Amino acid sequence: MKTYASVDVYIKAQPKAVQDLLREMRALVTAAAPYATETISYGMPTYVGKKNLVHFAAMKNHLGLYPTPSAVTKFASELTQYSISKGCIRLPYTAPLPKTLITKIVKFRVAEDKKEQ
Repeated sequence: MKTYASVDVYIKAQPKAVQDLLREMRALVTAAAPYATETISYGMPTYVGKKNLVHFAAMKNHLGLYPTPSAVTKFASELTQYSISKGCIRLPYTAPLPKTLITKIVKFRVAEDKKEQ
């Protein structure tokens, strides 16, 4: 697993074709979770409250959003057009980011995080 000193370094290390999409994702996450700490964890951009809120990463054919299994379950009915797994949403590079949905997911994670001990 590669390590990066910061999210800026991570984005600059990705293919130019996906850098703007990564910046857009970063802006969506930071707007929805303004008090989260931005870091690199598991080799990808990570946003932390009391615990990890969300991660995202550039993959070969998609942008992976990792909001925990609870968020994927909560929004499953809105994710039917995307490939998902237990804790991952695969957003294809061929479509615009679902900004409203991403914002709702991140805000859900922030609310969950506030409830945790």
